Amino acid sequence: MPTPPAKSISQDKINALQLHVSQMWQRLTRSTRDALEAAQDSKLETPEGERWPLYVSAGERVKMVRERLRRTLDAGSFRRLDIRMLSGAPEQITEHGLVYLPGRYVVPGGRFNEMYGWDSYFIAQGLLCEGRTGLAESIASLQLYQVKHYGTVLNSNRTYCLQRSHPPFLGRLVLSVFEQNGDIEWLGEALPLVERYHAYWSSLPQFVPGLELSRYHALGDGPAPEALHGEVDAEGRDHYQRLAGWLQAHVDDHPELAAFIDRTSGSLTLAAYKDDRTVRESGFDLTGRFGPCGMGIRDFAPVCLNTLLWQMEKDIAEIRRRLGATPPTIERWEGLARERAERMSEHFWDEKHGLFFDWQLSTQRRRVYPYATTFWPLWAGWASEEQAARVVRNLPLFETEHGLLTSTTSTGCQWDAPFMWAPLVLMAVQGMDRYGFHEEATRVARRFLATLSAEFERTGQLFEKYNAVTGSAEVAGDITFGYPTNEPGFGWTNAAVCILTKCGMGACRR
Repeated sequence: MPTPPAKSISQDKINALQLHVSQMWQRLTRSTRDALEAAQDSKLETPEGERWPLYVSAGERVKMVRERLRRTLDAGSFRRLDIRMLSGAPEQITEHGLVYLPGRYVVPGGRFNEMYGWDSYFIAQGLLCEGRTGLAESIASLQLYQVKHYGTVLNSNRTYCLQRSHPPFLGRLVLSVFEQNGDIEWLGEALPLVERYHAYWSSLPQFVPGLELSRYHALGDGPAPEALHGEVDAEGRDHYQRLAGWLQAHVDDHPELAAFIDRTSGSLTLAAYKDDRTVRESGFDLTGRFGPCGMGIRDFAPVCLNTLLWQMEKDIAEIRRRLGATPPTIERWEGLARERAERMSEHFWDEKHGLFFDWQLSTQRRRVYPYATTFWPLWAGWASEEQAARVVRNLPLFETEHGLLTSTTSTGCQWDAPFMWAPLVLMAVQGMDRYGFHEEATRVARRFLATLSAEFERTGQLFEKYNAVTGSAEVAGDITFGYPTNEPGFGWTNAAVCILTKCGMGACRR
């Protein structure tokens, strides 16, 4: 059956979305002037005396930072900040707070009042699309700052995220900014930090010897602090209480879940907490893609992560080329990318289904779980023409009247059906467009924009996620695990509007 055409969206409605987005960037921007606002975190309990901790890297001069904040803030706001040096192991922190960043950045919105790793990539692309190069450059520089001071791009600049990263878009981000600012000195300073970030993902425990691919693997143990207070349902149960109840009820039918629940006490195991931290590092929190609520994620080499590392290897080669490096050093990184592409095609491509799937380490098999990350090899460009055509042939698995499903499986997790997320839609559109499937890319883009427009007219807001079946932003009743809200703002949705409308819905720049 032929796919019905997308609903049309008028230029007036597109203009309304663009105007809203342009106004939102300033509202979502944080700097030292907003230090108190940024320090406040609805995901944590309000500290005694309402003094919010602000942690400064040990590599900084804390006195200078304190004096800078004293000059920038009014006296009342300054007194409500508890400025501390970040020293010792992250697990020793008992009072969590904001990690200081010396520049401007854009937060996603709603309960997410801090800078996030992969959110910031998409946000920066939206800013670049609008010509806001300075702010995009500041975001990229702050991610490089994080690598320098903390060894990785942080999940977010909160102390409870010091032991986990986020999907690695740093090379793409740096090159995108350079293409606009042309600052060769800035690019040269960025290169060793991008390479250091690549090393983070190419070292144990993220690296899988023998397979020669990488996996998500957060550090730290025990519950994620933000989930204890920030993911509580109407009955007062936090995420871990809901998860423990579900696992206890289903472990008899799924023996593989025994590693995550103590059946005698009904308590979660250390492995459960580790995997929960890791699925947050992946950005896909939560999904059943790696097992129920992500339980089992460390047992997978994912399509998404390794595609991004391939892209980073290509980007490092290109950065070196722009800097005039010798051919052997450029070829080294090109060679790493070629080798990774060969391994990815061997392990991720499923000829029978015509989709890319994640590789499970314990079974040495692909897990058949259709997911929107199957479009990421098209977005990056390492898929063959034949593989790309097969993936697009399977577009009806994901496409709806309102856009693109995250997965084909409903689990009660927000990163599964029936939900739709801007970054996954954008990357799918860009991937299909890259391989010449312009009609399909344009249709999905228009459906997504029409959904955003309809809900914007109803609510006056753009949101974190949408229901791809109903087209609604009212999603709380469908979410069982994680936080049961839909956040307004919203950084990467704003960016998708910029790119899909200003760059052309079927000719979208990466």
